[in-house]
Amino acid sequence: MGTAPLVLPLADPAADLDTVGGKGASLARLAAAGLPVPDGFHLTTHAYRRFTADLDLPGLLRREDPAGAIAAAFAAHEVPEDVAAAVRAALPPGPVAVRSSATAEDLPDLSFAGQHDTFLDVAGEDVLDAVRRCWASLWTARAIEYRARNGVTDAALAVVVQRMVPAEVSGVLFTANPVTGSRAETVLNAAPGLGEALVGGSVTPEQHVVVDGEVRLGGGLLPEARVRELAALGARVQALHGAPVDVEWALCDGRVAVLQARPITALPEVWNDSLRGDHLWTCANLREAVPSVMTPATWSFAQALAQPPIGGHPTSGNIGGRFYLNLSAALGVASALGLGRVARRASEQVFGRIPPEVEVPPLPLSRPAVLLAAFRAGLVFAGQSRQYRARIAELLATAPATADRLTTAFRTARTPAELRALWDSDVDELLHVHARVYDTGARNGPRSGTKVRRKLVALVGEDDATTLLTGAHGAGGELASLGPVLGLARLRRGEITREDYARAHGHRFADEFEVSAPRPAEDPTWLDRQLAGPDIDPEELLARQARARDAAWTGLRAANPRKAARLRQQVDRLAELARERERARSEFARAFAVLRAFLVRAGEVTGHGDDVFFLPIEETLRVLDGDTAPLTRVPARRATYQRYRALPPYPTLIRGPFDPEAWAADPNRRLDVHAPVVAAPTGGITGFPGAAGVVEGMARVILDVADGDELEPGEILVTTVTNIGWTPLFPRAAAVVTDVGAPLSHAAIVARELGIPAVVGCGDATARIRTGDRVRVDGGRGAVAVL
Repeated sequence: MGTAPLVLPLADPAADLDTVGGKGASLARLAAAGLPVPDGFHLTTHAYRRFTADLDLPGLLRREDPAGAIAAAFAAHEVPEDVAAAVRAALPPGPVAVRSSATAEDLPDLSFAGQHDTFLDVAGEDVLDAVRRCWASLWTARAIEYRARNGVTDAALAVVVQRMVPAEVSGVLFTANPVTGSRAETVLNAAPGLGEALVGGSVTPEQHVVVDGEVRLGGGLLPEARVRELAALGARVQALHGAPVDVEWALCDGRVAVLQARPITALPEVWNDSLRGDHLWTCANLREAVPSVMTPATWSFAQALAQPPIGGHPTSGNIGGRFYLNLSAALGVASALGLGRVARRASEQVFGRIPPEVEVPPLPLSRPAVLLAAFRAGLVFAGQSRQYRARIAELLATAPATADRLTTAFRTARTPAELRALWDSDVDELLHVHARVYDTGARNGPRSGTKVRRKLVALVGEDDATTLLTGAHGAGGELASLGPVLGLARLRRGEITREDYARAHGHRFADEFEVSAPRPAEDPTWLDRQLAGPDIDPEELLARQARARDAAWTGLRAANPRKAARLRQQVDRLAELARERERARSEFARAFAVLRAFLVRAGEVTGHGDDVFFLPIEETLRVLDGDTAPLTRVPARRATYQRYRALPPYPTLIRGPFDPEAWAADPNRRLDVHAPVVAAPTGGITGFPGAAGVVEGMARVILDVADGDELEPGEILVTTVTNIGWTPLFPRAAAVVTDVGAPLSHAAIVARELGIPAVVGCGDATARIRTGDRVRVDGGRGAVAVL
């Protein structure tokens, strides 16, 4: 112990947790990084142990009043001379602040905030007395009880001595909102004078909030420039800690000083981008791909592939764990270009109708700013399109083999370092290049059929136009949306093996973009459950639809021979685009199966199991590198995930701030839209014409594909939204009705190909129809009536 340092400079590399405590280690890191920390030094835990070496702490703790006995013993005990001499030699001139810094303090998962003492404006020999009182604060009744409650059995205390800052204004800065948990907000509390009154709660501070660079001032103490400066300082401190922090700061003579920083340990997890401003959000189309609440891992992959923001405003967001698109950003650009009405009509084909009384709030940007942001985003889109054209053929041809090679490599990786090397060599490119190309392909050309459809409707009417636009599955059944149901039929007929099916379709299911969800290929009983359903051959439905389509083309050629030839070329091109788009979508899902396999193996080689699904991918990579700090957030994220999972799916359209739990508790909640001044629906149930035909039958409301075996042949399937995982149910259904959807949604495309009447995008059909109701579905008119 004689060689152990009693005093260390503030920024000394040896100033670690065991030597200088949590507060001291944090200040040492800040000082070493060049942040404005007042000069000073650490009196180490070795000095504390020198002081207590002659005291019988175990005996004192057995007294009737252990805290009082220890306080009296510390007050009567002299500071060893070598310790006192070291303090005197290190003291800066003028008054100082003397702060306790315990080894079990300011930790990522445990704060101990306010448990130990601080003494301000201390000078001369009084410093030694303040040090002794800091040491004694380790043994107050409150501190003893707190350690016992949190299972801390060993603790020591260092002391940080710093030049006193005579603050004119002081406060606390939180790099995440401590009330809502939003990581998008920096919150500053400020009050005149020293910060102790503010921290102690004896004064009411003014509050300033910074959201994505925008400042909301809450008083006159701090100008906007100073708020921005402090927010930037907080961001630097957060980067050093690798987690949200609260920072105590002071302002003196025009300069900011950082007095203390610690991780925010009790920060709630709130996943809600609707709090970021007044935007109109939609989950139409997106809910097909991601129908459930996302884990943090899935959301991090979605963010990696997200389109660039428009002037700082997100193009997509996470609302209560669910994936939404920001229509204000997309339509704001179109409006700045003078194409607002055209864009709103065009968006209906993909995202469904926006009620006329729902206003799309404009972006709070000037027209030049929107145009500049649109130009920059356009450059990104153009680059993605070029990469798509250059790489798509090669990637589609090699995707299954690439997936097999990587999943085999993951299984053979024995250590975190080996798996991390695979990320760097292959998986990073799979996410940021391959998956982006597939994503671009999955969005390629969905709007190009609108003009052709209008021409066909004008010539042959709504029903025959719908029929003419089918046949995208091709002669060999190449439309990937139909792949699983056609594959099951081939398996039943003995034309393919179970292994063939798993290789071709084992990555396709209802929640295929949620990486925590096992793929069908991982579940040996999945195929048995699918084969146990009614044996209705989809080939017969396709053949029936082909006969209707041929008859419609014959009629069109007879009435308009010249136009028919040209329109046939255009329809064939649309079918080709649909097949390309669906193939890209399938390989996009296969890429996510590979990402899941990587995470599963990461959980295995690190011993942390499914905790990795509650870490963004960047944090999982840190864990593979040996940093376990990110794992401290897993319990809070699990709780948040389960809280959101317990709620019903949110409305398709959301305008402005939205509270999922308050909405779910409202008995009059709307399923279609959550926005100001929206009239309640009246009259019949209407939506988009999905597939032509009129059917009457009994409704079967199914909200989860896992309950799909409840659907009996000939019943009308009524649900929120469908995707590839629902396709095997379609041959059983007499008709399909969905809350969410548009003419190019999954339900509409598959129903058209199979010749099943469908009405999609009804908004609230699942709320207005009950299982057992007799209903009439008119797919050509987009109308549903409860009989």
